[in-house]
Amino acid sequence: MVTTVWDSPLGPLTLAAENGEIAGLWMAGQKHFGAGAENAAREDDAPPFDAVRAWLRAYFAGEKPDPASLPLAPRGTAFQRRVWRELMRIPYGQVMTYGELAQRLGSSARAVGGAVGRNPISILIPCHRVIGADGSLAGYAGGVENKRRLLAMEGNSQFIMHNAQL
Repeated sequence: MVTTVWDSPLGPLTLAAENGEIAGLWMAGQKHFGAGAENAAREDDAPPFDAVRAWLRAYFAGEKPDPASLPLAPRGTAFQRRVWRELMRIPYGQVMTYGELAQRLGSSARAVGGAVGRNPISILIPCHRVIGADGSLAGYAGGVENKRRLLAMEGNSQFIMHNAQL
């Protein structure tokens, strides 16, 4: 596994790749930061970092790049990978509750929340689009303020206004 750091509008993002596939994308201070990449060598030009940086530039410019266009290879249990695949189905600018996601998967909201929180490829696998049953931003491994900023950037201003006092 190799890593690089890219300066984003949210601050530095650590990217990890293994065998030409994206294995991680973490925000500074994120819970479970760098899981599996702790001892990785830094290699700024390793594949697929150019593609990820181009995707992120487009995303932060307000475009809607398709994360499925990137070689994503998150490490996790079979259940976690099922949850992460389902996260990929939440459309840009939309949100879903933990309960709704759990219902889709035939699981509990608690189990789904645990898997969402351990998503190793933030932003690309859009765990920021999952909210609490009451419409709150709830937890986010990358920080609630980053979640708010990502949702606002995706044009979800009504939701952001609802949660402005959090």
